[in-house]
Amino acid sequence: MNPLIVIPTYNERASLPGLLARVFSAVPRASVLVVDDSSPDGTSRLVRSLAGRGAWKGRLYLLSRPRKMGLGSAYVAGFRYALTSRRRFDPVIQMDADGSHDPNALPRFLHALRNHDMVVGSRYLGGLRVIDWPLPRLLLSLGANWYARLVTGVPVSDLTGGFNGIRRRMLGLISPERLLSQGYAFQVELKYFCRKFGGRIAEIPVVFTGRMEGRSKMSRSVIFEAIWAVWRMRFSRRGSRPAGLPKGAR
Repeated sequence: MNPLIVIPTYNERASLPGLLARVFSAVPRASVLVVDDSSPDGTSRLVRSLAGRGAWKGRLYLLSRPRKMGLGSAYVAGFRYALTSRRRFDPVIQMDADGSHDPNALPRFLHALRNHDMVVGSRYLGGLRVIDWPLPRLLLSLGANWYARLVTGVPVSDLTGGFNGIRRRMLGLISPERLLSQGYAFQVELKYFCRKFGGRIAEIPVVFTGRMEGRSKMSRSVIFEAIWAVWRMRFSRRGSRPAGLPKGAR
């Protein structure tokens, strides 16, 4: 395996150095791609500086974008990078920059991805594993997941979660161009198309901790998008099976 961990950032200068140190400690052979949307706090400059250090040189990459363009498009850009790089990264793992995802779970992701097309880090598999979230935010997340499962029919306990891993072949079958949503709807969309195209999805329990530094990116527009995006997924022709892919293919 040659894993690439994609971490979108916007004003994450305070949280990023500690997170990267923990990631490289947990998975020493992994590479990390930071996709930064021209953060005013200098996140890109920090990543360039860290990438030049001896221990991380050749394993930490930066994709700097001209403006704030959204979480979904940041991941799409990261997926394109993984699919077009000469290093042939496989698998690709999504991870938040704010410290809410525990890097110590990464070896379990890599182990499960040996036999699955996608692995979902679930906050809700077998019980609640959420720390430092106010009750309204927790209830919103639980309701959103119930709603997304009901509409899409995808039997995953944490459809909106952003700690996920996907194999290169499945990512190529889905094609980043199919992924149009932003915010948490993007996470639902990725899992929806993986299942639609016959992917084997596994869930592993993870502990989710409310962001350790900075401010949440949750907004009213993100919530509204998630409400209607699941219906778009269900009835859009973008869900057609890729040409040449037999039904039930793995």
